[in-house]
Amino acid sequence: MKEKVQGFFDRITPTLNKIAANKYLLTIMKSMMATLGLTIIGSMSVLLVVFPIKAVPDFINKIGLTPILNLTDTITVGCLAVYIVFLMAKNLVPHFISGDDGTMAGIIALMNFLILTPLKMVTEKSASLSTIPTTWLGTQGIFSAMLVGLISARVYVYIKQHGWTIKMPESVPPMVSEAFEALIPLLVEGVIFILISWLFTFTSYGCLHQAIYSLIQIPLKHVGGSVLAMIFISILQQILWFFGIHGTNVLLPLVTPIWLSMDMEDLQAIKAGKEIPNIIGLGFFNIITWSGLALGLVLLMIFAKSQQYKKLGRLAVVPAFFGITEPVIFGTPLVLNFDLAIPFIFNNTIAIIISYTLIKIGIVAKFIGAQAVFGLPLGFHAAVEGSASIIILQILIQLVLSPILWWPWFRRVDRKAYALEQKSEVKK
Repeated sequence: MKEKVQGFFDRITPTLNKIAANKYLLTIMKSMMATLGLTIIGSMSVLLVVFPIKAVPDFINKIGLTPILNLTDTITVGCLAVYIVFLMAKNLVPHFISGDDGTMAGIIALMNFLILTPLKMVTEKSASLSTIPTTWLGTQGIFSAMLVGLISARVYVYIKQHGWTIKMPESVPPMVSEAFEALIPLLVEGVIFILISWLFTFTSYGCLHQAIYSLIQIPLKHVGGSVLAMIFISILQQILWFFGIHGTNVLLPLVTPIWLSMDMEDLQAIKAGKEIPNIIGLGFFNIITWSGLALGLVLLMIFAKSQQYKKLGRLAVVPAFFGITEPVIFGTPLVLNFDLAIPFIFNNTIAIIISYTLIKIGIVAKFIGAQAVFGLPLGFHAAVEGSASIIILQILIQLVLSPILWWPWFRRVDRKAYALEQKSEVKK
């Protein structure tokens, strides 16, 4: 049976590796990761304003910091789509054109996105002013930003690869030459997106952003934003990891935009004093499946009978408390280790189901959608979600649930290792 399963994955591994190396998936992953700092500072700004201990927001408001923190949230999380559209174009172009860092493509993509964004007329002191509403600049515009960024980049690449650019003499400074090279792509794309924006004014959607939000983003949220979808992704990701394939690179680019947009919705809801709409999200997934629940295995190893696992546990325990579990993953190893396959593949899923249930019935608070920095120690990683119950949940998952889930399987491999060590000692 093991040989058949391994043979199957050996056959599909080249295809999965191609998916993991796909230019568009790599672009999405890199671009979304680049927004991590923005979401962290935006999350922290909201958290300070709505902190559950009343003395904290009262103090923040007293010293006059609340308006600045609200502004910070608006220009980070509230304008996330603006950053994403630029990053998508900038990060995709270098995959097609060597030596082009994609900066001009990112600027053109940003221009296209703003062309598609309808203005709002406001009257102030008897004067009419045009303003850009933040509706499509934040979470509701994420998918639109992704598509506009990728399409803009491909059009830019097509034009440059076909030589439809203004070539300047070599004596012209590179800065001037690059500006003229981008002129034709900018003009062509500008005309195209002006026409697209104009055509959508005749539809019931009014603008492209509304069409993408209604036809793509909302349906994807209903499908990919469910707990069943998260369970499926968790299991499939761990199966890929088990066979030595980077499951995170293959699958997370597909769901990160969905889960991150749900987190941003939660942040905006709590900022507005409304009920948090979502139970799950990217923050939920990262905190509940923190370190792949491998810390429990490391703790069991410290008390192992065999010297092999005891030494590995002592070596891996400190990094594991900071979410770094590569020493135990590759030192055990867990890859292609059929003796530990069941817990390695399914432990995350069990933690997700238990956590979701506890939140659903009200024992644990909902996550506010804040994004934590990787490398924070156990407990601190969950503290960004603004509730002691979430911190306790993460600690219990890692220190109680995880060892229990690993124990039956680890006990067997530890006994086998110990028996081999005893035989080796006898031979000596």
